[in-house]
Amino acid sequence: MSGVPPQAMAAPCFELRGAQVRLGPAPRPPALDEVNLRVLPGERVAFIGANGSGKSTLLRTLHGLLPLTAGTRQAPGRHRVAMLFQRPHMLRIRALHNVALGLWLQGRRWGEAKALALTALQRVGLADLAQRNGRALSGGQQQRLALARAWALQPDIWLLDEPTASLDPHAKREVEQLIAEFTAATANGQPTTLLFASHNLGQVKRLASRVVYLEQGRVLADLPVHDFFNPDLLRAVCPHAHLFVQGESW
Repeated sequence: MSGVPPQAMAAPCFELRGAQVRLGPAPRPPALDEVNLRVLPGERVAFIGANGSGKSTLLRTLHGLLPLTAGTRQAPGRHRVAMLFQRPHMLRIRALHNVALGLWLQGRRWGEAKALALTALQRVGLADLAQRNGRALSGGQQQRLALARAWALQPDIWLLDEPTASLDPHAKREVEQLIAEFTAATANGQPTTLLFASHNLGQVKRLASRVVYLEQGRVLADLPVHDFFNPDLLRAVCPHAHLFVQGESW
């Protein structure tokens, strides 16, 4: 066992077995079908595929926001999980209070929550906008505010649903850099785990260590990132994924 990496011996933070999720009546095809997925602490997993392939449904299922209609799901035990969406929901209150409220709901005193929230805003470069209404911020600023709100809670598992898809190129780079920094460190003594959906293959190469390709709710490929972007290997393992990558690269 000495040659086995410690990560491989760790208990999974997520595991799906034969998972199926339906978002409508039975005649409608399932949004996820027969999905088997095991994610270990510290992994950085990208979910890719065409629109409607099941990426967002898979993230929401892992987080417990959608129930299974078949199969089993193993959820995190002592882990803290944060999920960010493509268009984050901001409360109609100050940016500072958007962050502090979550801390207060966790049991912090309001003064302490505000102090920690300000630290989080400084971390994402928004301290000078702390008193501005959260909904008055630009798209890039709102996504950075959402990152601050999540980071303040010190999660060790991050679930990101296309967090830069609706941003301009400059904002994309800023948000992606923050994601890389936040998920590179440990939290609460745990290695940080990252699961994210993205159409940006360059972003996948930069952030992921593993790539899962979905099509019509099924996992067709699950490979280390360097194998996934090896054209000859991917063509042999999963022609559908190879065609997708070629199409997205044009």
